[in-house]
Amino acid sequence: MNRTQDADDRMAASDTRARAAEEILRRQRFVITSHVRPDGDAIGSQLAMAFALRHLGKDVRIVNRDPAPPPLLAFPGTADIEVADRVEDPGDAVIVMESGDLSRTGVAGLDRGFVINIDHHVGNAMYGAVNWFDVSAAACGEMVFDLVRELRVPLTYEIAVHIYVAILTDTGSFHYSSISPRTFDICRECVEAGVSPPAVARSIFDSNNLGRLKLFGAVLSRMELDDSGRLASLYVDHQIAADCGGTYEDTEGLINLPLTVKDIQAVVFFKESAADDWRISLRSKGDIDVNAVARQFGGGGHKNASGCSATGRFADLKTLFQVKILEQIELAGRR
Repeated sequence: MNRTQDADDRMAASDTRARAAEEILRRQRFVITSHVRPDGDAIGSQLAMAFALRHLGKDVRIVNRDPAPPPLLAFPGTADIEVADRVEDPGDAVIVMESGDLSRTGVAGLDRGFVINIDHHVGNAMYGAVNWFDVSAAACGEMVFDLVRELRVPLTYEIAVHIYVAILTDTGSFHYSSISPRTFDICRECVEAGVSPPAVARSIFDSNNLGRLKLFGAVLSRMELDDSGRLASLYVDHQIAADCGGTYEDTEGLINLPLTVKDIQAVVFFKESAADDWRISLRSKGDIDVNAVARQFGGGGHKNASGCSATGRFADLKTLFQVKILEQIELAGRR
């Protein structure tokens, strides 16, 4: 992308952010939601937005199809999130955080409301009455920070801690290529607002249970490498999780461990949903674009961190994804 196009895109994003703020200010009742199986960016962005709206005297509900990951329950407001697959009253506006399509929320009834769509992932379907899209943001939390400023809401501790959680988790602890100087400027302001990076990191990364530790060991002991040693494949099914006394939520972050090995360039992690039905997470280093693979299966995310779903025999899917990811590794090596 050339500089002129980049500047034009930033201007367009700024105009849309201003319109989102205008629509928020003229409305009173809000429902905030995000994608199924919400991660740290989804939860952090939702709660930061909710605290900002409540500062303005707005009425806010957060409704998700699935509960927040257990390590996030230590942060303010998380316990108040409603878990449901339908809303009967969408309020005056529905704010959808980082969901490429409205159906990906898993919550029915949202389409009856005035939808404000806020996302930073490539491939957004632009399904809202307002569509604010900023691919330059390292996390949706960065966009929320900008919107809080647009709304002239002060950066309170409650808002700041959730923005920091969103950024910390969605950048893979500041590992991914989407990071920019803006990322650290926002984090600096969050720290100035009272956020303690060591305390947040301990809450997220150092609150494991024994089942999680056993599950990490079981999954990693079954790890396979391709012949070149550049691609690691992991899998977990319900039986493995049960045998370890853990849950699928306990595998959060596991996919990043193989990337700590110098020669491993990418990881694919298969999680069994049902017979021959798999949730697939992809991670990579540097210029290796695993998002290009995820998009082929209706998924999405970032260049270095994406996900999708697929059906079929595990052995066949493993071979298929290995071929496609290795193609991206070779392509990155030729750049």
